[in-house]
Amino acid sequence: MSLFRTDLWVAAFVRRHNDIGHMCVVSRKGDPVAGQIFLLVDHLNGTVSLFTPAPAAARKDDGADRVFERRFAHVEPQKARDRITREFDFDPDLWVIELEMRGGEPGIALN
Repeated sequence: MSLFRTDLWVAAFVRRHNDIGHMCVVSRKGDPVAGQIFLLVDHLNGTVSLFTPAPAAARKDDGADRVFERRFAHVEPQKARDRITREFDFDPDLWVIELEMRGGEPGIALN
């Protein structure tokens, strides 16, 4: 199964969250066709969670276009930003989406 273009997936994700009242922005644009997506969720209490693409070997064929894994849950923002910076040094084509939401799940497929 082929994935949606990254720019289309990101645009739909951002619009969906902004439409329901969450503040969601693209803080870094990467490759529009096949860039990896990192999602940084600010819980508005001084902590963030970071979701990164799940390894291809761990994907299930359940119809989900993109599958993520929770890399960090409720950590200091600098820890997550350091991880994104290290990943950017390895893959400069990645995307970073920042989402503000107090609770709940961001509505992505998790591994």
